[in-house]
Amino acid sequence: MKKLNALFFLLAAYSFHAQVISGTVISQNDKHPIPYVKIGIEKENTGTVSDDKGNFSIDLSGLDASRKLRIEVPGYEPYIETVQNFRKQDRPQIFLKEKVKEIKEVSIKLKKFVDKNWGVNTKTKHVLYSVNPKFKKEDFLGETALEFNASKRSKIKNINLNIASYTSDKPVLMRYSIYSEKNGFPDTNILDEEITVELTQDMIKDGTYTLDVNDHNIWVRGKFFVGIQFLKEFDGKINISAALFRTGFLRKFYGDWQKMTLAAPAINIDVKVDKSGKNTKDEAADLGDDLEGLISDISRYKTESENAVYGKNESSGGYLELKDTRLYYEMYGEGEPLFLLHGNSGSIQDFYQQIPVLSKQFKVIIVDTRGQGKSIDLSKKDFTYTQFAEDVKALADRLGLKKINIAGWSDGGITGLEFAIKYPENLNKLITIGANTFPSGVDERLISHMKNQLLVLNVENKPEKLNERRLVKMMLNEPHITTKDLKKIQSPVLVIAGDKDVIKQDHTEMMAKEIPHAELKIYKNATHMIPFENADELNADILRFLGK
Repeated sequence: MKKLNALFFLLAAYSFHAQVISGTVISQNDKHPIPYVKIGIEKENTGTVSDDKGNFSIDLSGLDASRKLRIEVPGYEPYIETVQNFRKQDRPQIFLKEKVKEIKEVSIKLKKFVDKNWGVNTKTKHVLYSVNPKFKKEDFLGETALEFNASKRSKIKNINLNIASYTSDKPVLMRYSIYSEKNGFPDTNILDEEITVELTQDMIKDGTYTLDVNDHNIWVRGKFFVGIQFLKEFDGKINISAALFRTGFLRKFYGDWQKMTLAAPAINIDVKVDKSGKNTKDEAADLGDDLEGLISDISRYKTESENAVYGKNESSGGYLELKDTRLYYEMYGEGEPLFLLHGNSGSIQDFYQQIPVLSKQFKVIIVDTRGQGKSIDLSKKDFTYTQFAEDVKALADRLGLKKINIAGWSDGGITGLEFAIKYPENLNKLITIGANTFPSGVDERLISHMKNQLLVLNVENKPEKLNERRLVKMMLNEPHITTKDLKKIQSPVLVIAGDKDVIKQDHTEMMAKEIPHAELKIYKNATHMIPFENADELNADILRFLGK
């Protein structure tokens, strides 16, 4: 965008007391209107953006006269004025001062640059950041950002945005910003000029829109943020891929930035790193509670599981009516009973790769744990793993099963351990996959993430998120299975975990050591997602162990 020397406002309001002020944003230098200027009240979540002809209207109704009106244009000093003085302008011109750029003498030296890509690269269609102007207009002008950390002086070449789906009747106007960091949040936009794009479907290649910013000469070092904002309403919807267990940042207009720990948008950047420069910190370090490397992208498996029949097969399903709970389950195959118990916030569908294999030799019973999947829980009490174990016992009793096998993943494995301790006479064999016996057995980064997640859920306090709050709270506070409890388990137990699991390996090894008849297996190059990512190996191990 052509650099401007000044800003001129032609106000349509004729009274100092007018509450809705309309006008036009114009460049004093060339007298051309300035499109898409951001106008709002500091620390407020609402505002306006001028249209493509520079026209705007802003409603100042009900605002304290001492509140500050803020106008920002990259490359210029922000214009800040009280609402009272803004109404009192006795002349229609307000000037913006261009930022003074200090030009330093540059010593040209031969440097070694290395190409890197940083950020979130997922192209999932399962976890999404949705932009839908018609759904909630007051949120539409919000901005999202992702944190980066450059250990050495680096130049940004491309900004990539992974877009899962695009529907629009016209080009979608987006603004890009690069922010400095202050106290862990985005601070000042460091760009000398505005970067806007009119995005169309044909600009998205293989699920990614790549913006070439090489000519903008953007150099960064240390912590910084890349932000995107949508400036103009459109008929349609854009879904941006997002990564679980990464931290994103959101704000509404000029409101405060908020840290969102549930997921982060798939923004990644191509950079040239000056390897000859002095090192400060590794790029991947000091990124808060991000879990990249601990939890892999499982969107493909989630999509496959949702397309399978399991979890919605009425011919094999049924409900067990308990107090305040309807427990949904499905059964497949014949033979010795084998219960499959899913992890936190999971469902029957998660075992879509295990059910068809294991049901050839066993009567496989898969349960949606209370408050998850299709199971409905109407109580308001906190969830406990002991309660979940009691639910398994109640279902086994309903089905007339005196002795059962259990294979439990994550929370399901903890439930299996609680079952083994409370109902030893009813358990034949147990397989735990990525289970823990007390909260500190989990990687600290996941603990930090869950604490932030619970904080957000408590602040929101939405009734529809009660189950989610209870599940997160349970993971933070439970289980409390002692070594003495583990020594009481007399059934054979196969303890499984990945060498890149969120469960600490020494914790997994401790479990296997303390259980009298336990066998340990650590999967190589495996995360917490073994039933998804290592399905064949897991199925073989379960069949081998139960067949002994």
